[in-house]
Formats: sequence, C-alpha cells, structure tokens
Amino acid sequence: MTATDQHAGSTGQVTEERARQVAEEARQTTWDQPSFGKELFLGRFRLDLIHPHPRPDDEARERGEKFLAELEQFCREQIDPMVIERDALIPDDVVRGLAGIGAFGMKIDREYGGLGLTQRYYNQALMLVGSVNASLGALLSAHQSIGVPQPLKMFGTEAQKKEFLPRCARGEVSAFLLTEPDVGSDPARLHCTATPDGDDYVLEGTKLWTTNGVIADLLVVMAAVPPGEGRRGGITAFVVEGNSPGITVENRNAFMGLRGIENGVTRLHQVRVPAANRIGKEGQGLKIALSTLNTGRLSLPAICAGAAKWCVQAAREWAAERVQWGKPVGEHEAVSGKIAFMAATAYGLEAVLDLSSDLADAGSHDIRIEAALAKLYASELAWTVADELVQVRGGRGYETAASLAARGERGVPAEQVLRDLRINRIFEGSTEIMHLMIAREAVDAHLSVAGDIIDPKAELKAKARAGAKAGGFYAKWLPTLVAGRGQLPKGYSEFGPLARHLRFVERSARRLARQTFYGMARWQGGMEQHQRYLARLVDIGAELYAISAACVRAQMIREDQPERADDVQQLANAFCEQARLRAEALFDRLWENSDDVDREVALAVLAGKHTWLEEGVLDPSLPGPTISAAPTGASTKENLHRTTR
Repeated sequence: MTATDQHAGSTGQVTEERARQVAEEARQTTWDQPSFGKELFLGRFRLDLIHPHPRPDDEARERGEKFLAELEQFCREQIDPMVIERDALIPDDVVRGLAGIGAFGMKIDREYGGLGLTQRYYNQALMLVGSVNASLGALLSAHQSIGVPQPLKMFGTEAQKKEFLPRCARGEVSAFLLTEPDVGSDPARLHCTATPDGDDYVLEGTKLWTTNGVIADLLVVMAAVPPGEGRRGGITAFVVEGNSPGITVENRNAFMGLRGIENGVTRLHQVRVPAANRIGKEGQGLKIALSTLNTGRLSLPAICAGAAKWCVQAAREWAAERVQWGKPVGEHEAVSGKIAFMAATAYGLEAVLDLSSDLADAGSHDIRIEAALAKLYASELAWTVADELVQVRGGRGYETAASLAARGERGVPAEQVLRDLRINRIFEGSTEIMHLMIAREAVDAHLSVAGDIIDPKAELKAKARAGAKAGGFYAKWLPTLVAGRGQLPKGYSEFGPLARHLRFVERSARRLARQTFYGMARWQGGMEQHQRYLARLVDIGAELYAISAACVRAQMIREDQPERADDVQQLANAFCEQARLRAEALFDRLWENSDDVDREVALAVLAGKHTWLEEGVLDPSLPGPTISAAPTGASTKENLHRTTR
C-alpha cells in the first residue's frame, strides 16, 4: 500500500454527503442570543438591536486610546514600511518592539499578562498598523484572532490559559494550522492525524499556508483523531510547541502581496503532544475553529477599512494637485465619481466594522452573521476602492513606490495596497465560501421547520411531521412580510434625512425574505446547488446591514460630535444611495440572469469541448503537479523555522 493509499485508508473516501455532514456538525446550531443579521434575513428589521449604537465604557476607551497613541508613535518612529516591502521580511527588531508595547497581547485578558483591549480597540489597532504595512496586520491578527489566544480564551482550560496566554502576550508568536495541500474549505478531507499513545497524541501530516508558521513558537494544529473503543475521534485541536521534535518548516511561501508574511509549509512527523494540550474534546476541532472565527473574522474588515481610508487620502491629494484640461483631475466628473465612491465606501466600511465590533464587545448578541457579512463586504469593496485609486493615479498608480521615489516623486504605494488587499477575498473564508456559509445561516429557520420536507432521504412520517410544523410557522411568518414600518412616510423620522434609507432597509428586508422563500419553494432540496442565487441573496443582506450601520453610526456621531453633523450626513447619505443601487441591481438579477447558460458553458469547458479556444498561446507555468503530494514520514528538507526573540 502506498503512502497515498494509507492516507485514503485513514481518512476514508469523502463523498459530497459526508463533507456536508461534517460541516453541518461543526455549526453552532442554537441561537441563544438575538441576532440582527438573522432577523434581517427573516424579513424583520430589528433596529432596536443596533440602535442606539453600542459604545465602549470610559475605562475601556481610556485604555484603548492610550495604547493606540503608543502604537502610532512606535509605527511612525520604528517601522520603515518600504524595508518590509523591499526585503519581503518584517525585521526582527520590529517584531520585538511590537511585543514590547504589548501588541501581541491586545486581545489577551490582563490577568494573563495581556492588555485586555475591547474588540473595537483591537480592530482600530489593526487598522492603524495595517495601514503602515499589511503584513504587520497579518502578523498580529493571525497570532491573536485565530492563533493560540482566541481558541484558548473561548475553549481552553484554566491550566492551559495560565501556561500559554502569558507567553503569547509577551510576544511568543502563534500560528493556526488547518489547511493542507489537498484540503481547503472542505475539512472532511483532512489527512493530518493525531493518534492516541498513552498520555500523548502523535501527530503526522503536512500543513500548508501556515501564516506565522515560519516564526511561530506555538501552533494550533487541527488533526483527525481516529475513532476507537471509548473514544469518538474526529477533527481535534491541539496546542503544539513550535520547536517540537518532528516539526519541519519546509518552505517559506511567497505571494502576490503581503510580502512580509511568514507563511509556510509545515511537516509534522511523529510529533508528540501531551493530551493536556488538547483544546476541548476530541471531535470538537472544527467547531472550535468556526466559533473562533465568529469574532476572529473582524480583523480582516479592520485591515480593509484602514486601507480604504488611506486610499481616500491618497486619491484626494493626487486629484487635487494634478491638473489636466485646465482644472484638477478630481473636478472632472469621470474622476470625481470615483472619489465619491471611495470616500462613501470608506465611511461605510468603518461603520460596519465599528458596529460589528461594538456588538461583539456588548456580549449580548450572536454576531456570527454580522461578522461574516463584515468580512465578505469589506474584502470585496476595499479591493474595488484600491483598484479605483490605481485608476485615479494612472501610470503613477501602477508604478511602485520605490520607483516613484527613485525618480524624485513621492513614493505612494498604490499598487502595493491593491496587491496586499487581494488576499482578503480568499483567506479566512473565500468570498464563495462566505456566501454559502452565510446563506446556510440565513435559511436556518426554514430548515429547522421544513428540512425534512425537502430532504429526499427523509421518511414519510418525518415529512408529515415537518409539513405540520412548517404549516404553523409559515402561517404566522408569511403575513408579516406584507407590510411594515418602511411603508410609512414618517417611519424612522428620528434619523432625519437618513430615515428614508432605513425605510428602504425595512421594505427590502421583507422583500429579501420573500425571495428566499420563493427560491426554496421552487428548488426545495436543490436550492443549495443554485449558489449564484444564494450569493445574490447574501449580497443584498450585506448591503442592507451596511446601510443600517451607516445610519446608526451617523446618528451616534451627530450626538457625540455635533460639529461633524453635516459632514457625516453627507457621507452617510452618499453611501446609502450607492448601496441602494447595488441592492436593487442584485434584486433584479435574482431571476434575470445568465446562470443556466453559464452553467452549461462551464461544464463544456471542463469537459474539454473548447480546448480549441486555448490555441495560439503558450503556458508560462513552471513544471510540477497541480496539487503537490503530502506524503507522511520524516522530512528530508532543511528546517526553515526561526524565532524572532
């Protein structure tokens, strides 16, 4: 039997049904706290859940502002972003300096040596440091949002917290290892194993794209424990020492952007891990990972919002100074429209970020949908904002900052920001996966009452029970989608001129719920295959959430900073107008689209029917397999692991 066969034998052949089952088992199935996002997709605009806008208390604000001032000073005086970009490396003294001011312990409670910042101030810190160089944001967020601190905070024992959290707060870097060469968004295919052996587990496998893994002192490793007598087995999470015998960092990966990121390929061979280092129970690993990401995903919207804000500054400065055809280019409508989009979007992204962060800090809301919407929305729109900046600056947008500086101009890293932002649409859940994940949560109420009706494997008795249950649910729910406060001319009048946008949200939420119901009625169990339809539903929900956040934030700013009332009114109104147009276009495309034609073309391409289209060009790709093998056994490569301490 080959190594590949052994892998397949240990994990089993994974069917589509099994993959779906593993993902479903990892979901948090209960809704113990109210969720604005869940209610929105059900057609209920629960403004009371987000307004008045939550605010940090005075003590949290004082500590947060103090740290931000210290971090800003450090970034200005101690970090040269061009060195990171040039050398494709964050200097060790920068890492040590960040550790010295507590940046690696921002999310760690003070009792374990951390700063204990709120989610809002943690995100503001990431926004600040990420604006200097995005690799810095990746370093700190991977360490705290998905690395050792967050899983232990949520699921660790007191002994684990006391042992590992102070080390993380002092600057011992942590990393999260889930992805494998042939395992991405489908964890049911996980090959890395953790075999029980006395008081230890023995880990075997290869992990890919291990952000921080090259310099990590501590690792969170996801591995499959084989089931056995008296043990459930399944995907399980472990804290692993980065210098454990048998761990080899075989490659430091290089990317389109984030050139300073310490991302690698890690081989684990006969790595012994004490059972005391297991996080949670056997089989809870994927649930732990997904729960961690509920708030962990908010780090990416922070990076994106910060980038968008910087893009506005860069565009403003350029478009006001550059003169063409007798006036500044920013005054030409073709450019001014881009600047208006960039400014309005920067406001909207920060509104979504702040609201989601403050809801997380309040601790009284289930924000799994809101955080996922924030990640999806920010990663897509920030990329567009950066693309527009490159366009506004023209050739100088495409030219590198180093080249601009070499010929005597200001080195504005517009093309670098574009490259750095591109990854946010991929990692911590690609846009396509986020669409499906949010769609699953959005239809949860429907599946809970009608799931057996559309399940082809359900027995007739189960279908009958589900039919009765669904009948009661829909008899009460459907009438609520007919009329609402959004139809009243003076609805939400306390928001002044922005009230009409909230009326739009209320009406559109009911419309969105009706469209979801129509889709389920039409396709039933096959609805999950209509992924582009589901994506449009989710994108509509994202626009409605963003409009809500923009209006609520504007109201808060008017109350707290009345001198900015007119300014925030202008930005919020522009953002809402633009978001409404996007939402209306998405509604139109729910049923007027080319999905069926596109599906046929794609299948034909995959079947090789149009290879003639590829004639006349050469493939510049380097030789090698499309997906590399991940054999077990001892590594034969040099260990590239290093520490920054």
